[in-house]
Amino acid sequence: MHREDDLATIAAFYRRVQWAALALGVLWVVWLLAPILSPFVFAALLGWLGDPMVDRLEARRLQRNTAVVLVFSVMTLLLTIVAVLLVPLLEQQLVTLVESLPNYRDWFVQTALPWVEHRTGLQILSWLDPERLFQLIREHWQGAGGVAATVLGYVSRSGFALMGWLANIVLLPVLTFFFLRDWDLLVERVGALVPRDQYDTVRRLARESDEVLGGFLRGQLTVMLILGVLYAIGLWAVGLNLGILIGLIAGLLTFVPYLGPASIVVFGGIAALVQYGDWQHLAGVAVVFTVGQIIESYWLTPKLVGDKIGLHPMAVIFAVMAGGTLFGFLGMLLALPVAAVANVLLRYAQDRYRHSRLYAGDGPVIVLDGNAAAAAAVEPPTSEPAEREPPVA
Repeated sequence: MHREDDLATIAAFYRRVQWAALALGVLWVVWLLAPILSPFVFAALLGWLGDPMVDRLEARRLQRNTAVVLVFSVMTLLLTIVAVLLVPLLEQQLVTLVESLPNYRDWFVQTALPWVEHRTGLQILSWLDPERLFQLIREHWQGAGGVAATVLGYVSRSGFALMGWLANIVLLPVLTFFFLRDWDLLVERVGALVPRDQYDTVRRLARESDEVLGGFLRGQLTVMLILGVLYAIGLWAVGLNLGILIGLIAGLLTFVPYLGPASIVVFGGIAALVQYGDWQHLAGVAVVFTVGQIIESYWLTPKLVGDKIGLHPMAVIFAVMAGGTLFGFLGMLLALPVAAVANVLLRYAQDRYRHSRLYAGDGPVIVLDGNAAAAAAVEPPTSEPAEREPPVA
């Protein structure tokens, strides 16, 4: 009997090793294919977000293809409206940014750095002297040549990168349509590959992950959109030339905890100091930041996002940074979905661990309350009752 148990334990261990090796192999392939997977992943996310609407239309007795065409048309129309509204504004903001770069350079060299030198005693401006920079270049000409060759190589590669981005933009709507149309079929085929003895568990975890991830992503995208518009209008009302650009960037960065608000404070504060140089406009930026934080903390996030993902802000920051380091843009795109699913799996593993023999030990576990537990710790129970002493007369 013990031999059969040992063989079963060894077989289970080898199965786990095989699954771990398969997971590592998949991660290695994803790492190799990361440069070309971005449009597929983004289209899959759009298809996954739009699939519930397609299912609802199907429930109203529409054919799958008709429902897919309707949802795809609505998504395309919304994205087109956003592009038509935002592209001219962003183009104008970028032109303003380029024209304002000399002002930012002068403020940085003539105001910010002298203030830092006065407070810290460091000699920073001497390192930015043009004569000193040219001297360093002459002394390290060979290294500068290597740097120049590297820059030229990057510029030549950037042309191919631009062509790749254009190809991804063209592929995105096509891939999104196919993901919308065949989403249920893809889920069914993946489910058919799951071992039958683990099917119920995998199905339950998949549903839980879908609920957590869907609620979080839909809510977070809505929060990003509302905050981006709110910040842009607020900074524009303050009078900042780059207010719309800064506000939209801060809204997009809201998915990383504290990064969106920090960008409002830093970029908005610098823009106010460079453009006006007074405390009134700096106070206006602070008001926009405060109003945005109050709306986000007390209304947007509790109502739209809540605690659906269940991750600590530090875990979110680590996931985004780790994803970007390992897989670039694709990793940043997948960081939060993967972290949300991993959190569901960790909760399941914790539950299994608390019900395992490793956690409970080999002996039976008896839970006692209050004074009974203290009495049991001092005087363990005996199988026979103690003899009673006769009363003292």
